[in-house]
Amino acid sequence: MSDPLRGVTWAEKSTELDSLLEQNSLLSRVPLESGLEAEVTKICMAESSYVLKVWNRSSKPDIKRQFKLLKVLHHQGLSVSQPLGWGIDSNKNQVLVTHFDGVPISKVNSSILTELADMLTQIHRSPIENLDMTVVPKYDFVSYFYPAIDDHPDIKNLLTDLVDSANMKQDCIIHGDYNLGNILESEGRFTIIDWTNGQMGDPRYDIAWSIILMRIYVGERYGSVYLSAYLKQNQYSAAELELFEAIACLRWILLNRIAILPKGRATITRVKNILKSNPHLHEHLL
Repeated sequence: MSDPLRGVTWAEKSTELDSLLEQNSLLSRVPLESGLEAEVTKICMAESSYVLKVWNRSSKPDIKRQFKLLKVLHHQGLSVSQPLGWGIDSNKNQVLVTHFDGVPISKVNSSILTELADMLTQIHRSPIENLDMTVVPKYDFVSYFYPAIDDHPDIKNLLTDLVDSANMKQDCIIHGDYNLGNILESEGRFTIIDWTNGQMGDPRYDIAWSIILMRIYVGERYGSVYLSAYLKQNQYSAAELELFEAIACLRWILLNRIAILPKGRATITRVKNILKSNPHLHEHLL
């Protein structure tokens, strides 16, 4: 069995990865569920398991930056994967190696949702005073999160009004795509993965996007529980987050127009209910 770690030109690697490369103990390679950006493989060795992520598709994010961000957050004791190395494989694709931290959460309850809200809160409270801003850049909010929005004036016009009234801030680290697919569980321990969209941003948008995805893909009841758990730990009003939920929902509507998003039997019904219940939105958007 070929070892995929040995065909990589490493740009940065830890002593643990050095030790790993010196061994000849590869037991198995297990393909993991992959997203739109990269191919993900579990590397099983004699002592431990690791994850190799290869960006071999159209998306080419800055993995050097992601590696450095993970190092910073892991050093602060936050619930992120420990990065071991990054480099370029024989096909000139960027690769990243981390510890294996479990599988995506399959079921939630109020206790788990409270812990997830706490984890995101800790990310938002992460100190940034001595942080290299090239590791956590600041982007234009609309152009980053709303691709091709100029082709959808109904969304753009409403979004512009909402963002103008939101007093948008970019003063803390945000994950950018905090959802159940990017949170792994192993023996009761949770780990946040996929920091491609990590940047300086507004924590209210970060949690609002997370809540919207919870409402759409898990259900209104759990979305409300999750929102309540977050509000208990943060000094935001329900009305304030309702505005940011509208901003976040417009992103889902836009992405649904330009890409194939995952949908279950209840997905569209749930989106329609959000559009009906949020005073900043309307049903004609869908």
